[in-house]
Amino acid sequence: MTQVSRLFAKVEIKFGFMETPNVPRALAIARKQGWHFDIMSTSFYLSRRALKPAAHSGMPRWQDRLFIGLAKSASDATDFFQIPTGRVVEVGTQLTI
Repeated sequence: MTQVSRLFAKVEIKFGFMETPNVPRALAIARKQGWHFDIMSTSFYLSRRALKPAAHSGMPRWQDRLFIGLAKSASDATDFFQIPTGRVVEVGTQLTI
């Protein structure tokens, strides 16, 4: 944990490849180690990417669309990390492939 200011801290939690990420459980462990916070007043920041096919990508258009379709079907990061949905702030970018 890095204390940025009196009211703001940055926490980095790392999960291994074979672990199922559970952010609330990891924060509960931090609470047992003496870190005090209220999970319902905690904000979680996630990135979201919107993929668009480029006019000239070098790959056939069907491959671009297949990749974009597979990316859209990936699980939502909020669900994957088991974060309370009402506490998430998403910052998005648009990428062309």
